Amino acid sequence: MSESEVTRDGVRGGRPDREATTGAVRADGRQGGRRRRGRARAERAMVPDADFRSYYGMPILNPPVWTAPDIPGYLFLGGLAGASSVLGAGARASGRPGLARSSTVAALGGGLLSLVALVHDLGKPARFLNMLRVVKVTSPMSVGSWLLAGYVPLAGVAAASAVTGRLPRVGAAATTGAAALGPAVASYTAALISDTAVPAWHDGHREMPYVFVGSGATAAGGLGLVAAPLREQAPARALAVLGVGAELASVELMERRMGMTAEPYSSGTGGRYLRASKVLALAGAAGAVLGRRNRIASALSGAALVAASAATRWGIFHAGLQSAEDPKYTVVPQRQRLEEGRPATGTPTTTPTTTRTPAAPAGEH
Repeated sequence: MSESEVTRDGVRGGRPDREATTGAVRADGRQGGRRRRGRARAERAMVPDADFRSYYGMPILNPPVWTAPDIPGYLFLGGLAGASSVLGAGARASGRPGLARSSTVAALGGGLLSLVALVHDLGKPARFLNMLRVVKVTSPMSVGSWLLAGYVPLAGVAAASAVTGRLPRVGAAATTGAAALGPAVASYTAALISDTAVPAWHDGHREMPYVFVGSGATAAGGLGLVAAPLREQAPARALAVLGVGAELASVELMERRMGMTAEPYSSGTGGRYLRASKVLALAGAAGAVLGRRNRIASALSGAALVAASAATRWGIFHAGLQSAEDPKYTVVPQRQRLEEGRPATGTPTTTPTTTRTPAAPAGEH
């Protein structure tokens, strides 16, 4: 039994973290919950503020094994490719050969580089091929692997026909097929990262596809402003402005709905990337509209839009890493959901992170 006692200098003889005195201790050392009239006495809490340290100083979640620049590049290039295919198909149908050619080439380049970034992150090409052994519609990675496997050849045929002018019917069919898969290629990576245990990604699953599609449209429209002749840029300009609006509105809605788990999107490395993205996107959209009769202004605006789209993907990637490293983004939302009678968390099916076992020593993980 403890033999502690409360004195004017505090608790004497108490065992640490065993006896928490309820109420508060006044500045004169005596316990009490009331204040004398006419006197405002400072009070100090006996129970320390809660922190979110885990056992052995380790995060609750293992950090994602995905690395930069492979994965944020993969996210960015996939969005650029998918949206460029849609823009290229529209340009071909409306008689804009210059814009159609640059967009279909951009779609092929984005698709190939996206695939290269994914395979490089996997470490071995055979691992990508192994994912094609089965089709699992509940797995974003499985669906995405098959999408890329079907999309890249179509984009290649469309680009070859647009550049050489040969086999126009085959090229038109391939262009249409790539455009049909384009929106899925641009958005499936949003489902891929949202279907994980990373708080900043998983909690933003409702708006993330709209963010990615808007960002992809921004990049495709911006690249069209850089590469296409000035007289053919109207569809690229419209797509870029529409993409900027969709991206910025979706990010704003996502952050408001997510609450505290959205903090990494406005702080740290992720916050810096996203702030830069917003500035570049607004400047690029304004330049695209105001400088539509000037070739240099259009090109500079387009470059700013492409950079804005890339910064968005890098910002979202780093925000996810930050949220996985800080235990509070896992603990606090779970407690809130439990208090509200909701499930503590979702059940992601593709998890680059796993929950650590708190009771195990660090060397056993």
